[in-house]
Amino acid sequence: MTMPERDEPTGALVRPYAVTRGRTRPKLEIALEALVETTVRGRSTGTGRGGTEHQYIAAMCDGGRVQSLAEIAARMQLPLGVARVIVADMATDGLVAVYEPTSLEDESDAVGTELLERVLSGLRRL
Repeated sequence: MTMPERDEPTGALVRPYAVTRGRTRPKLEIALEALVETTVRGRSTGTGRGGTEHQYIAAMCDGGRVQSLAEIAARMQLPLGVARVIVADMATDGLVAVYEPTSLEDESDAVGTELLERVLSGLRRL
């Protein structure tokens, strides 16, 4: 009886949390649906101290292509926690801007509530 041959790994050999140096907690709390956009500094600085991950995120979120944290994690095939740490590091360094979603319970967000009421009114007219 012979042992079946094992397939050689084809992906990156770096473990996801090695990219964050083992850190699992981000410097900033970022919601799953928060939108990320590359800043002017992020475009001009290049990789910063983050290497290829920073480069990839900066390119992905540049030129008006705002991406959510969930999309970034999915496209990079990284666990959400790892993507959150990387994006938080980039935001701290000023390489990306993070736009958090507004809460529907926030009474100071009258424009958001007004917009939702107009959408609901339009849907009812259909």
